[in-house]
Amino acid sequence: MTIHTAVPATEQLGTDPLALERVDAWWRAANYLAVGQIYLMDNPLLRQPLGPEDVKPRLLGHWGTVPGLTLTYAHLNRAIMARGLSVLFVAGPGHGAAGLNAAAWLEGTYSELYPDIAQDAEGMRRLFRQFSFPGGIPSHASAHLPGSIHEGGELGYSLAHATGAALDNPDLVVACVVGDGEAETGPLAASWHAPAFLNPARDGAVLPILHLNGYKIANPTVLSRLPRNDLTAMLLGYGWRPVEVEGDDPFEVHAAYAHAVDQCLDEIGELQHEARRGLIRRGTRRPMIVLRTPKGWTGPAEVDGLRVEGSWRAHQVPLTAVRENPEHLAMLENWLRSYRPGELFDEDGAPVPWVGCWRPQGEARMSANPVAHGLAQHDLRLPEPAEHAVAGTPAPRWRCGCTCTGCVARSPHPWCPWTASTLSC
Repeated sequence: MTIHTAVPATEQLGTDPLALERVDAWWRAANYLAVGQIYLMDNPLLRQPLGPEDVKPRLLGHWGTVPGLTLTYAHLNRAIMARGLSVLFVAGPGHGAAGLNAAAWLEGTYSELYPDIAQDAEGMRRLFRQFSFPGGIPSHASAHLPGSIHEGGELGYSLAHATGAALDNPDLVVACVVGDGEAETGPLAASWHAPAFLNPARDGAVLPILHLNGYKIANPTVLSRLPRNDLTAMLLGYGWRPVEVEGDDPFEVHAAYAHAVDQCLDEIGELQHEARRGLIRRGTRRPMIVLRTPKGWTGPAEVDGLRVEGSWRAHQVPLTAVRENPEHLAMLENWLRSYRPGELFDEDGAPVPWVGCWRPQGEARMSANPVAHGLAQHDLRLPEPAEHAVAGTPAPRWRCGCTCTGCVARSPHPWCPWTASTLSC
């Protein structure tokens, strides 16, 4: 993959104010749909005042990470459309699946795979109702979700999965959101070594986005409390070059995030272009993004006198007694209306053109990426079993090795075994 930047950035990359307004509209739509999935089972477009009967009897979900996931998704969509990229999205905080379901619905992929969840008011109602509901879908990015290869329920494996997806996929960019709580797990900590295994001459690129929203489910996170110089030094030592984005003003963050994504993709393109011409620059650090935004951004700032936005209380369900407490119900309605859904969805409940056109097409949609759906695999050419069959007695281990050798010899594509360090060759 070579990323060309022959025209001025504002013309090619869509970072002018009008483009960022579209990014913001898409982001608001995705956040609205995510909140609706956590809370609502009826009245999806708020055509009537919100009533207790519109709210699910049991509230399950994880709001805190959603705004960072949807923000990242929106800015990657902008880059995909501008550059013609193939991007796979891996969400380490897969418990924020409400935001990813929303993205797939806005891209149309969800409705293509599940026609009863159409892009209209009834489809939106069903999208909301099924989330974390009996007979519905789980709260994590499981196999039901278009474009997902990583569930995210058990934290720690996102960056390893992203790296595996990039190997021998030279035209693929894997954007991997790493939550700061997930970053404290052993597997994720070891996965920062990924640059040592990725060859820009033949592999795709991994673009980690370390989302420092400050809190896990009940405590502050370690990396968000590290002095900035220490965090930068740690990431530099692993082979990454961090680009920081920070803020709580949406349009300031949009402008900074757009610039950061473009900067990282430019660096990836230059590195791959040189490597594929045989000009390997050893020790070159790979770009990544460190995103600092509030946990539960755009949600309730305070509930019952306690801080919620920007604290651990935003991790799951910020308003817990919506059916029983009229004040919570009013806060939920105000929260939903703060996204201005009347600007985002038409009378039928479909995304308005301003929002609906702000997406890639076909397989360029991250929720329709062929790599995620098993459409980019190579058949493994296996040897005939009779060539390595052993009659009568248990076979020694070297027989298994001969079988693997036969696989390697027959495969026209790279063949990579993944194993513990005790493998003998």
